Amino acid sequence: MIVLDANILVRAVLGRRVRRLVEMYASQGVQFCAPAVAFDEAQKYLPALLEKRGKSAADLSATLDYLQRVIEPVDEDLYGAFEQESRMRLQGRNDGDWPVLAAALAMACPVWTEDTDFFGTGIPVWTTNRIEIFLRTQTKADESEP
Repeated sequence: MIVLDANILVRAVLGRRVRRLVEMYASQGVQFCAPAVAFDEAQKYLPALLEKRGKSAADLSATLDYLQRVIEPVDEDLYGAFEQESRMRLQGRNDGDWPVLAAALAMACPVWTEDTDFFGTGIPVWTTNRIEIFLRTQTKADESEP
């Protein structure tokens, strides 16, 4: 299992590589999740990013709905108990990222992000250029379970 930051959700909409990786490894049993607020954040910023790239935002809702079927949205009920600790670990950085860190702490799993604010917070952090190292180990771990 891995928690995705909003910037990875944005990349899953705008590009091909992230969506391909999520689809491929989800089909192999890797579990992807993101705080529901990360989906909200992605939806907030995507229309302007799409416009800037000269792309239509017409299919944005359908695309995000699709991603929510592959990447499980998690509610604050699951990770809210870790808010204080997450805010403390992110102090002096973007504390708006606390839900992502709290979800990772609650589920004892790493974060996939392009945001350097997560480095040094005490959880494993993967970036897109290295994520397949982690994802391959997850599929091998699934294969070795009875």
